[in-house]
Amino acid sequence: MSVRIAVSGAAKEAVDRIVPQLVSDLIATRITGLDASIWGADAEEEASKRLGWTESVSVSAPLVPQILALREELVAAGVTHFVLGGMGGSSLAPEVITRTAGVELTVLDATDPGQVLSALNDRLETTAVVISSKSGGTTETDSQKRVYEKAFRDAGIDPVERIVVVTDPGSPLDVAARADGYRVFNADPTVGGRYSALTAFGLVPSGLAGVDIQALLDEADAMSYSLALDEADNAGLILGAAIAGAVPLKDKLGIVSDGTHIVGLGDWIEQLIAESTGKDGKGILPVVLSTDSPELDENLADLQIIRLVADYKATEHLNEGDIEITGTLGALLLTWEYAVVVAGRLLGINPFDQPDVESAKIATRGLLDARPEPVAPAFVDGGIEVRGTETVLAGVSDLAGAVASVLSTLGTDGYVSIQAYLDRVKYPELEQTRNLVAARAERPVTFGWGPRFLHSTGQFHKGGPAVGVFIQITEIPDVDLAIPERPFTFGQLIQAQAAGDASVLAEHGRPVLTITLTDAEAQLPALIAALS
Repeated sequence: MSVRIAVSGAAKEAVDRIVPQLVSDLIATRITGLDASIWGADAEEEASKRLGWTESVSVSAPLVPQILALREELVAAGVTHFVLGGMGGSSLAPEVITRTAGVELTVLDATDPGQVLSALNDRLETTAVVISSKSGGTTETDSQKRVYEKAFRDAGIDPVERIVVVTDPGSPLDVAARADGYRVFNADPTVGGRYSALTAFGLVPSGLAGVDIQALLDEADAMSYSLALDEADNAGLILGAAIAGAVPLKDKLGIVSDGTHIVGLGDWIEQLIAESTGKDGKGILPVVLSTDSPELDENLADLQIIRLVADYKATEHLNEGDIEITGTLGALLLTWEYAVVVAGRLLGINPFDQPDVESAKIATRGLLDARPEPVAPAFVDGGIEVRGTETVLAGVSDLAGAVASVLSTLGTDGYVSIQAYLDRVKYPELEQTRNLVAARAERPVTFGWGPRFLHSTGQFHKGGPAVGVFIQITEIPDVDLAIPERPFTFGQLIQAQAAGDASVLAEHGRPVLTITLTDAEAQLPALIAALS
């Protein structure tokens, strides 16, 4: 078996108790047989349209020679650099696949104008761009397509020769792109975005960039048979039971890359779990950790640790209570997909919808349409603007006090979400704040780059248990970039996305602190000091 799992503590008790029942209920066979009734009557309509990922290996096989042929054509035309414009499920899987293979792919899942400009100015003459969106209606991806079309034309390059589109058949993007003469790859419309790693969304950008995508499919294929069997050693059943079956439920899952050769898998798992399970006031919060994260030493009763390891260890060598998992990338992608839908059954939720993702999009569109004047800050400290919900800012007059106030609302079962709406390439040090706040709060802390996390943990924040505390970090950028044929700029878009999400969180009664840097480079040290 190409995926192996070791369990201990509450996870082992859950596996021992639950897996026999899953086997008896023929859950693996029914998932593979596209049985939409597994998750209850309320989920059946959605599930009936979203189980195609179980067949991704066979459905995607004919794409491989087409992708490789296009790569040869582009390379022969002088293309040496590939960019992916996509969000959420369209970007996270290709990022893991290419980084693990050691292949360069610029992943542009951003609306920060500085980050977009940096991508546009990077080897444009030898660049090809993949635009990935199920519908094409994603504002971020549409905006990325528009600026690359203009940039290519301005450079005397026909964008039709350099832009490749991945979308669902018959989508507005599919129709428009084909009419304009673009090369289009259609993905399986029966696969939701976060389950699309082994479809055209994962394979086209990865294959064009130079990954051996046939080997990836072969790895998944080698695992598919055992995942379809109702047996006690089925890794999908074991993993699903381990992460969602403990009594009481450990509803935070700390994901630690601990020796695995796979780069960035935790970020992909984060979206898959958070968006699939965080709804109806329930869910499992994935928390991407490093081997030195404070949470690993705090023995939190509601935090299950899973380690992504290089070598399988016998259960007796496990840290007590931990889960360990190892395997090839293709096999792990498919195993996690099975495990998360099993977890959905155990939690009593529909693992295929994302009812609260749209709320932030609606709020963003409203702000872009109305273009109201920015809300004045509650106060300014050293040039840093501070805004927030009323209870967070009551009686507070400086940044350090605001941070202390928002963290004081954290309950014993809560978590902190840090959301950075800045250029993640330019300011990677912001990710350090996760460990700093975790050490201070002694509770799980997630970190997300905006707006990409809106297509990932954003669903959990609004739909999951109402125990989150939110710290937004935004900036007033020193550059901006127009979006062709749109009445707003990238700078206005990212500000509206942050403000829109903050308003929806506030409407859900969540404590929100928004920290706006007016000179990010100069003010980062003060921000980090205040958070720590």
